[in-house]
Amino acid sequence: MGELILIRHGQTEWSLSGRHAGRTDVPLTDAGEAAAEALAPRLARLPLVAVFSSPLSRAMRTAELAGLTGVRPDPDLMEWDYGGYEGLTAAQIRETRPGWNLWRDGVIPGDADRPGERLEHVAARIDATLDRIRPLLDDGDVAVVAHGHLARVLTVRWLGLDASAGRLLGHPHPGTLGFLAVEDGQPFISAWNVP
Repeated sequence: MGELILIRHGQTEWSLSGRHAGRTDVPLTDAGEAAAEALAPRLARLPLVAVFSSPLSRAMRTAELAGLTGVRPDPDLMEWDYGGYEGLTAAQIRETRPGWNLWRDGVIPGDADRPGERLEHVAARIDATLDRIRPLLDDGDVAVVAHGHLARVLTVRWLGLDASAGRLLGHPHPGTLGFLAVEDGQPFISAWNVP
């Protein structure tokens, strides 16, 4: 059975400053582009049978610069819709909501383009994605280019845990890889935050 390779998109100005970039289509920085290009040699050695990506340009551009071909945009891989917290840092949110924690407290509604999304809805999108990916792993590795919080939800759902367990994982750094595998029928994380 192949591995599921998680690729966090390269750095953006918002990821650098800690701003929540859910649906806002923020471009990669020069450093983000360089990190994506640096992934190409390692990814070229993998027996990839499919590549899926968030349709946002920061993910699609990362896939392109990393040398991935045949990339299938998948709207279920878009980042968590942060609603009214879009563009804010955690510190800014806590100024009006002391002690706020995304995993426990969620988001507030935003505008029509960013109404906000409950964790359960993010998990349902990820479960649907994993249902499409799992059969492909019989033939080799599958790569997914996505976002930080979404990658954490995907990982814990891969492990069979509740989506809220995503809080237990370190945030994947921009432009890094994570490897999810199965051994003796049990899913596990074989590597995390690999540059």
